[in-house]
Amino acid sequence: MATTSYAIALGSNRRHVRHGGPEGVVRAAVAALGELGEVEGVSAIHRTPALGPAGRSFANAALLLASELPPLELLAAIKRIERRFGRRPGRRWGPRVLDLDIILWSQGAFRAPRLAIPHPEMARRDFVLRPLAEIAAEWRDPLSGRSVRQLAALRTRNRS
Repeated sequence: MATTSYAIALGSNRRHVRHGGPEGVVRAAVAALGELGEVEGVSAIHRTPALGPAGRSFANAALLLASELPPLELLAAIKRIERRFGRRPGRRWGPRVLDLDIILWSQGAFRAPRLAIPHPEMARRDFVLRPLAEIAAEWRDPLSGRSVRQLAALRTRNRS
């Protein structure tokens, strides 16, 4: 497969014995994702309140990755990275050492039983859109046609 680009969301709200607090976990995850291709851009790390029962606030960021891996192989690889960082299956919305999600793909939409690109919740998540807008403001949601910048502005307007 030719090299394509992915937008990946990163999040953490638990300490890691080796990488420290959530910000350290996110920085270490950026380096680990670099093993899967070329990191083309990384947003700032944002502190965001937890949704649901996760409790502690999260450190969130976004990353652009150029990779030869097709979507399902990239998903398997990022799940291995999560496990390497100590992620274990648990309740939805619970605390986690590392959460990695494929948000967008330069080739458009993709659907499979375990993966949907664009991420189905992307347009409703400030903690995804704000960091992503820093590094991929002009990328477009292939389903709505809106840019990341437009989606982030809509979220901001709807919160007011």
